Amino acid sequence: MSVRYDLPKYSDGYRKRTIDSFGGYDHREGTEDGSIWHMENMSGDCYPLAAPRVPRVISRTLTKPNGIAGYDGLYWVDGTGFYDKGEFKGTVSDSFKRFVFLGRYLVILPDKCYYNTETGEFGSLEASWSGTASFSDGTYMGEDAEGCRIVTSGTVFPFKVGDAVTIEGATVADNNKTIIIREISDDKKSLGFYEHSFTVANSQTLTISRTVPDMDFICQNENRLWGCKGDTIYASKLGDAFNWNVFDGLATDSYALDVGSAGDFTGCIAYGGYAIFFKEDQVYKVYGDKPTNFKAMASASLGVMRGSADSLAIAGETLYYLSRCGVMAYTGGIPVAISSVFGDVSYCDAVGGSDGLKYYISMRDSVSGEYSLFCYDTRIRRWYREDDTRAVGFCYYDGLRLLGSDGVMYRIGAWRDHEDGQVSEDVFKSVIEFGDITDGTMDRKHLCKIQLRLDLDVGAKVLVYMSFNGGRYSLVKEIRSDRKNSYYLPLSLHRYDHCRIKLEGFGDWKLCSLAREFSPGSEL
Repeated sequence: MSVRYDLPKYSDGYRKRTIDSFGGYDHREGTEDGSIWHMENMSGDCYPLAAPRVPRVISRTLTKPNGIAGYDGLYWVDGTGFYDKGEFKGTVSDSFKRFVFLGRYLVILPDKCYYNTETGEFGSLEASWSGTASFSDGTYMGEDAEGCRIVTSGTVFPFKVGDAVTIEGATVADNNKTIIIREISDDKKSLGFYEHSFTVANSQTLTISRTVPDMDFICQNENRLWGCKGDTIYASKLGDAFNWNVFDGLATDSYALDVGSAGDFTGCIAYGGYAIFFKEDQVYKVYGDKPTNFKAMASASLGVMRGSADSLAIAGETLYYLSRCGVMAYTGGIPVAISSVFGDVSYCDAVGGSDGLKYYISMRDSVSGEYSLFCYDTRIRRWYREDDTRAVGFCYYDGLRLLGSDGVMYRIGAWRDHEDGQVSEDVFKSVIEFGDITDGTMDRKHLCKIQLRLDLDVGAKVLVYMSFNGGRYSLVKEIRSDRKNSYYLPLSLHRYDHCRIKLEGFGDWKLCSLAREFSPGSEL
């Protein structure tokens, strides 16, 4: 914020104070005179001027918003339906979802479902077969081999070569195991394995399954899916979202690790070429390029707050998230808190997203229960409060998308192309409320006038309010115009210790500068 004090203009000692650079949100007590204590729907797009955010566009409205994802398309879950750009593709459970992409596959948790974005195929990552089968001799790689086959005359096996399957129900105990399929017959009624994998046994009832571990959080890094639950980190087989139990001694193997520290994992994300896992007071970075040299290195740092895993997002090449002590900025070393401007208000249950340069976070006041949507502009390193929108998800597809708890899906910030059926939001109110203005003295003052330089678009208006010594706001003037101009607002003399100024705008407007003319008084 740029503040300028002019020398006394008149013999009676009146002075002028001008603000011509306006910062962001600052809800701390005792901050600099003229800091913005509260705001609604403001942005830093026109910094150092103060201006409203870009209007949002309503893409569509969901009945039961259960998650949103975007990359090469726009996907969401509405109730129990999974949709690809508005077309129903499959049924899932009625619960909140987490999504991750691996190649052409979109993986959906906790359902352990997948969607092939190229073919439109929707199904389960897991597969199971039950029926009568025999363990037998046969061939492997065209050569006779003993104890290498599972053969059935019933339904076909729903597996593929390379799957790690778990066999249960065998009468010979050693035949119950997790093992990798090496061959499958053309009719898919015979599975081939290495020689001497089994003890030969006649027909018996078996259950054969390919499973995926239960995971609370998931991400993609270096062509693997990484997930976590409780105290355990998991990684899929290289390039294979379907297999998490392949332990073949190869660089493409799956991976699992119990880290052994207190508490459960609270989130994970891929950042800077590493899979990063968080507990509330630990940050784990996984080093290495194959299971034999994977190593999870921990640092005792503020991690993701429980319940705020979805606050993780990357903006301006920095990773941001909500911790127990506020919003953190992480660049690979020690996380740094950047939310001191929130004052003594603590937040929780955060959901975040990014358009690449701006970090948006919707979070709940842990005392009042009210939600706020904030934007941190990484270009100027300032916070801006937008409104009380409660987001349940963000994603990026032709602009940043926000899915609200009321089911409304918005395009927010800067976006490129118009979509069929989209509707712009109604004219909204934008507010700047300055904090206590004391002019650096405990003496009483006399305020005689305010001057503003405003740039108003056609149809816009700005209402100017004043408050003295903590009293109620009174309307000073309503300004309507269609051009940039300076406005002189004379005031009846007030003797005050401190005052506040509030501007309420409707439409497109900008505050270029603000000046107050006052006269210092006495101690009494």
